[in-house]
This record gives sequence, structure tokens and C-alpha cells, in this order.
Amino acid sequence: MSAKSWSKTWTFFEGAWHEGNPAIVGARSNALWVASTVFDGARSFEGTAPDLDRHLLRINRSAEAMGLKPKIMLDTWMELAKEGLKRFDRNAALYIKPMVWAEHSGVVAVGPDPDSTRWCLCLYELPMPPEQGTSITLSPFRKPSPDTAPTQAKAACLYPNNARAALEAHNRGFDNAVMLDLAGKVAELASSNVFMAKDGVVFTPIPNGTFLDGITRQRVIALLRDDGVEVVEKALAYRDFETADEIFSTGNFAKVHPVRRIESRDLAPGPLYAKARSLYWDFAHSHGRIA
Repeated sequence: MSAKSWSKTWTFFEGAWHEGNPAIVGARSNALWVASTVFDGARSFEGTAPDLDRHLLRINRSAEAMGLKPKIMLDTWMELAKEGLKRFDRNAALYIKPMVWAEHSGVVAVGPDPDSTRWCLCLYELPMPPEQGTSITLSPFRKPSPDTAPTQAKAACLYPNNARAALEAHNRGFDNAVMLDLAGKVAELASSNVFMAKDGVVFTPIPNGTFLDGITRQRVIALLRDDGVEVVEKALAYRDFETADEIFSTGNFAKVHPVRRIESRDLAPGPLYAKARSLYWDFAHSHGRIA
């Protein structure tokens, strides 16, 4: 048994709730050796679970994109998520992670058999990070294109590349890495979408199939635009970020988070970051309350 203990965790699998980290994949499972696994991740914090329905819809789209057969529809996902939330303190910070994978191979050895699709829903305690900001650097590793990887899905097989980018940056003294696409334009950070501000305008990479167009990303763009802020989605060079007035990220782990350093240049969290975070928190508390 690993010396590392899991935070409080509940997983719904095969008709029942299991406490802790149940063994659900075997040595011959297609998901283990071919990585035919998709997942999603919603957040619950401060008694809210913003855009939970959108995350639970996306898991089924990801499954279909990987050749799997979704078996749980939105109403059931939502019902199970609400059941799971009741097993934790109401204001606990949680990760809500539905997962879908193939148990057997299909007509080709490495391909999944869609009729063997399995699924689970895992909820676990994961504190929200303090709003202290992160440091970022340019990664030597790039994002794959849609013709080289299943980028249209939130697929587990995509994340080792992100992980090695994050680890390489960490080994050089940074918290996160800016990853470029194959054309040399900024795609995202290793673990979140990225934004910058210059002269009162917010910019973010335009989705081009090389990175996940995050649900929190979409929400923040809409909230800023509704509040009168100009948000431009376009191809951006790393130099654009190096000379930005502000940089911040969006994603499920921290939701909206400031970048305080890019390479050797220090940045202060600015007014557009503050507005994005405030608008998102207001949205979460007004529209994401847990029933």
C-alpha cells in the first residue's frame, strides 16, 4: 500500500457508492494499456457547483469522440453528482470527476470495443489554491494537432504531454508552462487556459483544435463581454505574453488565477484579472448554488 493517503473520496461504480479509491480497471483492460479513457472535471466550492451540467454533458461528447458508447445521460449524471455531494460538508472544496473507458478491445487490437464501455463518478476533496499567483515559462514541448491525437476529446492520453511540460518547468523553478501549438503559436498552459491583457483589452488564443476550449474559459469570456470588456480571440505569439500588462489563467483547479511572473519578469494582478475573478465568483454564487 502506498504511504500516500487519499483525501476523502467517494466513487459511484457498478450501482453503488464506494469510499476511497476502488480498484476498477484490470491488467487486461483496454483502458489501461491503450488509454481509451475520457474524463471531465467540475468543481464544488463555497456551496456552489458552477456549470456542472456542462461538464457532465461534455463527458459524453468526449466518449463518442474516442469511439466509446455513452451509457449515462445528463439527468442521471446530475442526480448521481448531487447524491455524491451530500457525502461531504456543504462548503467543502471538491473535484467532481466522471470517467468513461473501454474494458475490451474491438475489431482491431488497439481499438476500444464500444459495447464494453464502463463508467464511474468520483468526487474527492481538493482545496482551492490560495490566490497567490503562479510563475510561467515557455515549454520545449508542444501541443498535438487534431490529425496527430484525439484533441476533440478530454482524453486521458493527452495529459502525459501536459504533465511532462509542467514537470520540466517545475524543475527550472516555475509553477506552470506555456505550451505552443505546432505552428508556434501559444495554445494554453500545461494545466489551464491562458489569457493576457494589453492596453485595456483581454486577449486569449483562439481555439484551433490543439487545446481544450475550457468551460470555465468560455464562461469567463462571456462574463467579461457582458460587462463591456473587449475580449479578442486570436493567434498569439509567446512575445505577446512576455510584453503583456496582465496574464491570468482559467481552469477547474483554481477557476480564475493570476500569473505573477513570466520568465524573469514580475507581474502584478491587474484590474482585468480582478474583474474576471469577481465576475466568475458572482456567477458561481448566483447560478451555481447546490440544491
